[in-house]
Order: sequence, then C-alpha cells, then structure tokens
Amino acid sequence: MNKEILRLAIPNIVSNISIPLLGVVDTFLMGKMESPAYIGAVAIAGIVFSFIYWGFGFLRMGTTGLTAQAFGRKDDNEIFYTLVRAVGLAIISGLLIIICQKTIAVVSFEIINASAEINDIALPYYYIRIWGAPAAIAIYALNGWFFGMQNSTYPMIITIFLNLLNIILNYIFVFHFGMKANGVALGTVIAQYGSFILAVFLFFQKYKHFWRPIQQKALLKIDELKRFFTVNFDIFLRTLCLIFAFAFFTSKSENEGMVLLAVNSILLQYMSILSYGIDGFAFAVESLTGKYYGKHDQHQLNTSIQYVFYWGMGFAVIYMLAFFLIRNQMVDFFTDDEAVIAASLPFVWWLIAMPIPNTIAFIWDGVYIGLTATKAMRNTMFIATFLFFVPCYYLLHPYLGNHALWLCMVSFMLVRGIGLSILARKVVQIK
Repeated sequence: MNKEILRLAIPNIVSNISIPLLGVVDTFLMGKMESPAYIGAVAIAGIVFSFIYWGFGFLRMGTTGLTAQAFGRKDDNEIFYTLVRAVGLAIISGLLIIICQKTIAVVSFEIINASAEINDIALPYYYIRIWGAPAAIAIYALNGWFFGMQNSTYPMIITIFLNLLNIILNYIFVFHFGMKANGVALGTVIAQYGSFILAVFLFFQKYKHFWRPIQQKALLKIDELKRFFTVNFDIFLRTLCLIFAFAFFTSKSENEGMVLLAVNSILLQYMSILSYGIDGFAFAVESLTGKYYGKHDQHQLNTSIQYVFYWGMGFAVIYMLAFFLIRNQMVDFFTDDEAVIAASLPFVWWLIAMPIPNTIAFIWDGVYIGLTATKAMRNTMFIATFLFFVPCYYLLHPYLGNHALWLCMVSFMLVRGIGLSILARKVVQIK
C-alpha cells in the first residue's frame, strides 16, 4: 500500500513544485519593465483568472472520483463516457467564457477597482489570455480522468510541460518581441493549448483501446448524467465557499492597514506551499478510495485511507518543524521592509499551527471526492464557512484584531476536518 500511495503522491508533489515557479518568473519579467504598474497589472488580471479557473476545479475532482469508481468496477464503457462528458463540459464552459468575456471583464475590474494605469495594462492582458479558457479547463478534465485511472505521471508531465513552455514563451515574447504584459498573456494561451494537445496525445498513446464511437444514448444516459452533474455541482459549491473564505480573509486583511495586509499576504504564500505538499497525498487518496469503492473492497478502502493519513500527518509534522525553525526569517525572503518583518513575528505562530488542521481537512476532502460523497463535503464546508469562520471573525475581531483572522482561519480548517471525520463513519461504507 505504501508503494501505491507514493507512486501516486510523488508525481503530484513534483508537479505542484513547478506551479509557483511560473508566478515567480512572470513577476521577474514584469519587474524588468519601465514601471512597477506592470507587476500589479499582471497580478490583478491573474486574480480574475484564478477565480475563473479555481471555480472550475470541480471538474478535475469530480472526474477523478467518477472515473476511479468505474475503473474499480472495470466498467470500460463508463470510464470512456465519463471522460467525454467531462471534456465536453470543459470545452463548452470555456467557449461560454469567451463569449461572455466582456461582461466578465466589466464586472471583475469594477470590483477590483484598480487605477487607470493598472487597467490600461491589465485589460489587454485579460482579453488575450481569456482565449485559453477552453484548453485550460479541458486540461482539468483530462488530468482528473488520468488520476481516476490511477495514473499521476501523466498529469505531472502535462503540468511541468505547461509551466516550462509558458516560461520559455513568456521570456521570448517579452524580451525578444517587446510585447511586455501582452507577451506573458500570449505565452500562457499557447502553452495551454500546447498542453491540451499533449494530454490528448498521451491519452491515445496509452488508452486508445477505450475509444469507441460516441453513442448519444450512452452519452446522455439519465442516471449517469444526473450523478455527473450532481457530484460536480456539489464540488463547485464547496469550491465557491473556499474561494469566499480566502477572499474574505484578504479583504479583512486590507482593513488592518498596509503593513498587516503585507504580512498576511506573505504568510498565505506559505499556506500555499503547505497545500502543494499535502495535495499530493490528497490526490492519491482520491484515486485509491474511488478504485476500492468501485471494487467493493472495504478492507483496502479503509487501509488506503489509514496509510495516506500516516503519510500526510508525517509531512504535516515536518512542515511544522520547518516553519518553527525559520519563523524569524519567514518574511525576510519576500521583503526588506523592517516594519513588515517586525509586524509579522506575532503571527507566524498561527502558521506553525496550520499544518495539522489543514492536512486533516485536505485528506478527508480527497477521500470524499474519491467516494463521490460530495453532498456531505459541501454541507461541512457551508457550516465551516458561514457558521464558524465569518461569525467568529465579527465576534472576536474587536478584541483580537488581526489575530482574529488567523484564529478563524485555523478554526475554519479544524471545523472542516472534525466535521468530515465525524461523517466518515457513515460515508466510508460500501453499500
């Protein structure tokens, strides 16, 4: 079991390591422009795409669970049609985003309310990069299907290829063609379509025996369609709650003043680094639980969950020790501002407390996705967000200030983990 877990988890961790590299390079490239507005513009436009694509993360997760269960049942027909439905929905969604691009831009940039100088750079960037939406979302669907097929190597190859090609193209377009922010956008779009083509190529290299003429009756099978959309809609609502929680955190950080906003933003980067490592095991447990649930193998299902928690909690302890050892230097890497560095010291302890609650929540998410027990996951997220996170902030902020935000964030993850642990007694049962 340990070998199987590591076979699935390690490629995910490796591919996750490549993700922040792209943001670092883009920031470096824009930092070489004549105005710092270029850095802000790409960051602001990037927020819009983060919300769009993060919102479609349900397509990756839902496809993994459904495919893994069909794989466990050895239902080749449903394996194929799960892929067709997922990729079809992804492409249709991407095309709708392109059609609605002006409305999305007006609403998004009105909410962000950036300066005219920032908008003059960010809007052309946005209108170029939006054309990559069908490919970007389709990659989610394909990667989810590969995970469901117990193959984490292909998503790793696709992700690393996407990020490396993006970096190379961005460099060429910015420095050799003088396209500035527009070059970064164009490089991203080309890399997204290139990666989509690679994903399709990899599918036919290994899985072409699943391909068959698409029959309308099988594709539009009512029970399977209903399950497909129910699972994905539940995950979509869960993801919206997660987006809301982090947006709420950022918004309230801004009310604390520029220094504490900078502190919170930097510490959130370390939370992202934490998620890159733990997500490797969460993705692994999605694939394994779905497969064993499909096989109706209760013993292996329970064993896979138990062993993934061992690995995940081991990594959590390593993260805690690492954060503790570098607690006084955490913020120094990102800024030389003495005020920000000094202000950060009381809050790094919250970050040290984060790994265990986060790990419990992330791994249970993976279990529930693999079992397609998405209703319970959705409801737990609603409770953690709107009955704990938000009310606790308003109750505690007058007394604790910025500490209230971090206490609420830790509690948010803890409530999710405890809720999912309690419900697991019913959910982790093969019927």
